[in-house]
Amino acid sequence: MAQTFSAAELARELENIAGPEGVHVSEPMARHTTFEIGGPADVLVEPASADEAVAVLDYCAAHGVPCFVMGNGSDLLVGDKGMRGVVLLFGSRFARVSVEYGPAEKNEQGELGVPLPTGRMTAEAGAHLRDVALVAADAGLAGFEPLWGIPSSVGGACFMNAGAYGSETAAVLQSVRAYVPGKDGAAGTVRRFSVEELGMGYRKSRVASDGLVVLEATFALEVSDAATVRAAMDDYQSRREEKQPLEMASAGSTFKRPEGYFAGKLVMDAGLRGARVGAAQVSEKHCGFVVNTGGATAAEVNELIEHVRAEVKRQFGVELEPEVRRVGEF
Repeated sequence: MAQTFSAAELARELENIAGPEGVHVSEPMARHTTFEIGGPADVLVEPASADEAVAVLDYCAAHGVPCFVMGNGSDLLVGDKGMRGVVLLFGSRFARVSVEYGPAEKNEQGELGVPLPTGRMTAEAGAHLRDVALVAADAGLAGFEPLWGIPSSVGGACFMNAGAYGSETAAVLQSVRAYVPGKDGAAGTVRRFSVEELGMGYRKSRVASDGLVVLEATFALEVSDAATVRAAMDDYQSRREEKQPLEMASAGSTFKRPEGYFAGKLVMDAGLRGARVGAAQVSEKHCGFVVNTGGATAAEVNELIEHVRAEVKRQFGVELEPEVRRVGEF
């Protein structure tokens, strides 16, 4: 049964778990989303370890406190009135990345020899894909390059099976360690899931459908050399900069790709390039993006998204499904 807490009282309780440095009251969500939009969260908690994250999740479940888990905020449109309860933010305090080669072979003297042409990286949920890709490049590990420009955390990438340029998270993901919520306020459990168990498809996974919370992910990559990996990363980055409005605040692609179509082309063909509601605009550079030109509200973005959907439906009979998740109070 839900209990009634003031934000200050809730924050004091959670400071016993994450410490004063990890707990923030009335935290503006605009600071934590790539749209740079969103009202205040009652209490925002940034865990520094999996144990802290699990303890916060269990506490909220036991006391009936709403708890929303997020990473880089790159697929979120947070309402102007903010978010009630607790926002559990997996960010820079929970972003360690490690590399393991092998298994390495031993020579006749029992010494470790040259690593086999495989490697593994394990990253905590708050690690940014860009930082994971840079670690991979430094380690001479290939396979992560198409994902490196996606503005997502590791946990978010597993949640939505983030992808780009013909690849996706599932292509390199080996397993995740995740929190499984308990029932009726009971404590959750933590277990490892193989990528096969996660049912990953286009912008979907069991992480999302079953309410799992990814704590860390392990990726299987191939040994290469740093120069080759970085050259591929540079190529993907230049392609992004050429075609996408990276200089403006947005949540990336606003709409999922409809079967048989490209969302951006449908929006362009509907005559909506540059369409605006207040400071929210359909990007003139890539019509698949709604951007914040400066000071846009969630209400303006939401109104523009719905206008675009209605026009595309009216003109072409195609239903555009938002890829942006709308959360909080509007």
